[in-house]
Amino acid sequence: MALFPAFADAPKPGKTPANENEDPKRELNWLINSSFRNEDALRVHQHSLEVTDLASEKSPLFQSQLELSGESEAGESFQKPNKKRKKKKHHHKKVKKRSKREYCTGDSESDIEDGEGGRNKGNEGVESNLGDKTSDVISHSIWLDDVQALTAELFRTDKKPDPANWQYKSLYRGNIARYKRRGDFCLGLDQKRQHIIWENSTAEKKRSHRRPERYYTKDGLKLVNVDSIPVRSKSQASPSCSGSWIPVSQVDTDDVPATSSVNPLGIYDPLTTLWLQGKGPPENDASKQEEPQVICENGNSGLRAKVEEYNRKVREDPTDVKMWMDFVSFQDELMKAPSCYSISDGEQEKRKRSFRLVLEKKLAILEKAVESNPNNVDLKLARLKLCTEFWEPSAVIKEWQKLVFLHPNNPALWQKYLLFCQSQYSTFVISKVHSLYGKCLSTLSAVLDGSMVSHPALPGTEEAMLAIYLQQCHFLRQAGHSEKAVSLFQALMDFTFFKPDNLKDLPTRGQVEFFEPFWDSGEPRIGERGAKGWKAWMHQQEKGGWIVINPPDEEEEDLEEEQEIKDKSLPKWQNWLHVERSRERRHWLPWRPDKTKKQAEEDCEDPERQVLFDDLGPSLIRISSRDLQFQLLCSFLQFLGVPCGCRLLPSFIYMAMDENDIFDHGQHKQSPLSSFDLPLSGVSCIGQMDSIAQGRKLIGHSKEGEEFIQNFFHTMLPLFSGEEKSKLSNYWLQYEISKVIQCLKTGNKKKLKSQGKKSKKLAKNLLKAHENRNNLSLWQLYAYLEWLLGNIEEARKVFDTALSMGGTAGPSNPQLCAVSLLYAELEAELLESLEGALESRATHILTRLTEKGPYVPYGGQILPVSILKARKTYEHLLQDYLNKNSAPDPEQTIISRHLISLVGCYALFQYITLGINAAVLICRQACERLKGERLGSHQTFTTAVEALTLMHTSLLCYHMKTSVYPLRPLREALLEALKVYPSNQSLWRAYIQVQSKSHDASQARRFFDSMTRSTKSLEPWLFAIQAELMRKKLVESIQRVATGDVYATIPETGLTNRIKALFERAIETENGAYCPLLWRLYIHFMISLGNKEKGKGLFYRALQNCPWTKVLYMDAIEYFPDMLQEIIDLMTEKELRVRAPIEELELLLED
Repeated sequence: MALFPAFADAPKPGKTPANENEDPKRELNWLINSSFRNEDALRVHQHSLEVTDLASEKSPLFQSQLELSGESEAGESFQKPNKKRKKKKHHHKKVKKRSKREYCTGDSESDIEDGEGGRNKGNEGVESNLGDKTSDVISHSIWLDDVQALTAELFRTDKKPDPANWQYKSLYRGNIARYKRRGDFCLGLDQKRQHIIWENSTAEKKRSHRRPERYYTKDGLKLVNVDSIPVRSKSQASPSCSGSWIPVSQVDTDDVPATSSVNPLGIYDPLTTLWLQGKGPPENDASKQEEPQVICENGNSGLRAKVEEYNRKVREDPTDVKMWMDFVSFQDELMKAPSCYSISDGEQEKRKRSFRLVLEKKLAILEKAVESNPNNVDLKLARLKLCTEFWEPSAVIKEWQKLVFLHPNNPALWQKYLLFCQSQYSTFVISKVHSLYGKCLSTLSAVLDGSMVSHPALPGTEEAMLAIYLQQCHFLRQAGHSEKAVSLFQALMDFTFFKPDNLKDLPTRGQVEFFEPFWDSGEPRIGERGAKGWKAWMHQQEKGGWIVINPPDEEEEDLEEEQEIKDKSLPKWQNWLHVERSRERRHWLPWRPDKTKKQAEEDCEDPERQVLFDDLGPSLIRISSRDLQFQLLCSFLQFLGVPCGCRLLPSFIYMAMDENDIFDHGQHKQSPLSSFDLPLSGVSCIGQMDSIAQGRKLIGHSKEGEEFIQNFFHTMLPLFSGEEKSKLSNYWLQYEISKVIQCLKTGNKKKLKSQGKKSKKLAKNLLKAHENRNNLSLWQLYAYLEWLLGNIEEARKVFDTALSMGGTAGPSNPQLCAVSLLYAELEAELLESLEGALESRATHILTRLTEKGPYVPYGGQILPVSILKARKTYEHLLQDYLNKNSAPDPEQTIISRHLISLVGCYALFQYITLGINAAVLICRQACERLKGERLGSHQTFTTAVEALTLMHTSLLCYHMKTSVYPLRPLREALLEALKVYPSNQSLWRAYIQVQSKSHDASQARRFFDSMTRSTKSLEPWLFAIQAELMRKKLVESIQRVATGDVYATIPETGLTNRIKALFERAIETENGAYCPLLWRLYIHFMISLGNKEKGKGLFYRALQNCPWTKVLYMDAIEYFPDMLQEIIDLMTEKELRVRAPIEELELLLED
């Protein structure tokens, strides 16, 4: 048997090969072991079995004798190979260590070794024919070099089972012999044709190269942060070039490499030439070693210089607050780059750029800044904002209280404090926040009155107090406490407009004490039937009480109680939502006992509907400015759902946004030129808590609510005169028109007919008033109402009557310009194309406006000379208004409104007579002129430019609807306008409508991204999300057919993930975190994807930031019906208004 079976057929020494003609393979002789014999191996194996049986039968005494004799013989037999073992000791060092660790780790193992040695000695005594070979086996160490043919125990047989082998999948790695493989080849294989693939090759790991690093790795970011080094040739005179292009200079002759055999063209650099010659770089070439250091130094030098500069500036001028704030903001940029203070490259790599580390560095800087500026509020606010990341909410509230105590006269600080307390879910309770609003307003009132001598009133305190008051009202509305919000408005309206003259000089606290008896007297308040006001009540009290002259009307009220539960078979959560929304819509007015029906306070079924004076007394403020008083009135009308020109202050407008009609609000889509746009979309009115998916269904309010609004107008109109009274009348009629437009959108013809009658009746009643007979704005709204109802001939008669009343003033009359513009726009919308437009009624209206004479109705013929004269007149009038010097503030509004109407008439005239390009040119010239001269001087002209931009885009939209026209001009106009007015919702609506027609979304996405980075407004985020949702809906409509099958021919291209990322980035902004509308849209989107668990998590995240918003809880009940009881308990815990308790609902279902 051969030692290597693969070579068993090789010829043995001394034998001739099978083929005599073939030479023997002498190189394989070393593989033949001549000393190996098969007979010896068999004899040793049989003898070992006999010795084992014999040793088990022998006594211990006999075994000990064998051991003693064996030791003596072993001493003699192991004397000769001593030197050889010492020589081999160095080579087998690791093997001996392993055997020692493996066999000598315990006492039991040593005993086994002794037993093995004893058996070996016994074998020696029995088999004497083995001689010296057998005596070698007795040694503790057996060397293969010493024994040529070992006939005794080469391997041990462990008969004791190891239970670990049943538990693990392989043997213990310590029991497996280790070895090192020298090379990857195997003996006996043809290297050219045969190869073995080794697993877990260590040599392969050593030879593996590092993967190429991408640009976003740490090393790549270092290269991005490296300051650029100017490179120029030696022959270039100046280091910088003052041109729009970089000249390519000639290569220096000194740097041209010499030609050689390996570089015949001279195109290789010196190092490449040396490499081709087989030589290494010169010894003095240190460029390779200096390169990383240069990069590191260049990358860190700029950051180190900035840090040193900031430190120097704040050290030289520690009172520079802006520099401290810039230094804090610089920490974000510093942490993105590699540290410029690390000792080595390894430390740079290992340094953790954690978020907490950045906050700690910022906090340390701000603490030093506060020490240098102890009276600066901005630094303290920034420090408190950082402390919210480290401290508990209770500790942060204590710090806020200290800060407010030190600066009680700072309204901006109070607003931030209120927002913090309002958005802390762990400590939030409605009653606490409501009382905190009262404390804030009472403190600021004391400061404004001069009662708090220690702190003077800051500029703008009165306006800020009104903003805080309005914020409190919307807070109560969103929390479901509509009765308290309406009572707050009623109280302040009486407190402001019906204050007795003898109390006006008293401080606010004294006036409130006199106001309390009137509030508790039970007399009618603002908006209620028979209300006369606080002043009349005080005057009558001095005379001896009220005398009822007119008995109350005894006409029967047709108040039909709405059936709260329509279908008892519906699930409980649906019935609860229906009852809750129904009561929210009908019961937003505070309940008061009706004396005519002999009611008492105990007769109220829901005690929460009663509002006590203690709930509103601390919040009453004194408003002395006439403009702010009218702004309060408009804010209350807006709160009730009446459209008016005022807008909520930007300090809390996003907190009040909770309705999704921001994307499609109140516009009549069939009339792009004369669209009736309602301001303040996104903020729901009182009593509206509809689902985000269904939107607002009902039009207007209940009968009680409509009566309340009518009584309010009847009470407030006599208090004003002139322009303010005209505005109030317009607001009332606009409210009726908005309900007509809502009926047109919903297609409810029955409701449209009844609503049209009511609106026409109101318009006629307003025009019958003596002061409104010549009010052209009311005539304009009445004609527009007739036009919407489909009575075009009646509307034309009203328009002609209004223009005839204007006299011979012509375009110099602002109201006449506005009426002519609306009339011409409505007539232009009836034209299917511009063919024959020169003879149209719209051209006649705009032409007659420029003629100094009474208006003549359209006769069917227009002279070309009249058109030329009208164009020249418009041109001269526009130049005169644009060149006017700045007028006083009261006249700025009139001039602005007149300019808008005049430019609109001129642009529409040019569009009808010359085309779209001439009209667009007029709008652009007017906008550029106003931007350059008037934008910085007065805020009114900013509104004028915004209105002209809307007019420009509306004209382009109308032209694209009626004829073929590219999208690019409209898109460019919208982009330019949105960069200036990022909060204009009408412009954003037009932009996403334009972008929805384009297949390429990359341009819109880049624009949205740039806008979100450059402004703090939330509108870019909201409309960016809406644009992606519209695109996703379009893709799904193509993929999904009527049968329900989905065809994935058009990939989704990651729209879902993009929308999620937009939502996440939006809620991380300062305004987005506290916007209920944004959270509602995000939760609805996740539910629409079918991910309820994610939606539930978002609901709880929303509560962490907006715990006061009741509509969030109602949405959660709609999305997660099984959590009905849990969510209602949560609302009760936070003291949100629950109008239909579960117990009452169960009783209603049983009846």
